[in-house]
Amino acid sequence: MQKYKDEIIPSRYAVCQFTDCPMAKSCLRQIAYQLLLDNEDENCLLLLKPRFCSKDGNCSYYRDCNPVLFAKGFTNFQKKMYPSQYQLFMMRLKGKFGRNSYFMRRRGESLLSPEEQKFILDTLKQVGVTEDMTFDAYVEKIYW
Repeated sequence: MQKYKDEIIPSRYAVCQFTDCPMAKSCLRQIAYQLLLDNEDENCLLLLKPRFCSKDGNCSYYRDCNPVLFAKGFTNFQKKMYPSQYQLFMMRLKGKFGRNSYFMRRRGESLLSPEEQKFILDTLKQVGVTEDMTFDAYVEKIYW
């Protein structure tokens, strides 16, 4: 719990009150609950409804506390693609993320979650890229 004290919990992060859950020690929602209860600056909590949480290890709201590998930028992709491939790739990503968000992700201003990384790599394959591509950089962070 001490290592999470310096972490910034996202605003309006839904927390879980089940301290007796077998997954509580490794669930970010339970860790955040404990931290926010102890925080004098916070006077409100966004609490998950107890009937939607399960204590059997199959909770759909469970969030693992282990750090996750986020990607940062993909500016090198364009250099390794044909112009027609890149145009199609960029069009599909803009459709998914929006124009400004696409460029923020491309430059590395917004971190890419594992799901977003998978979407981008799948899109590369869909436009005909056969070469394995890696993102510009990787960062390990807590995936709230």
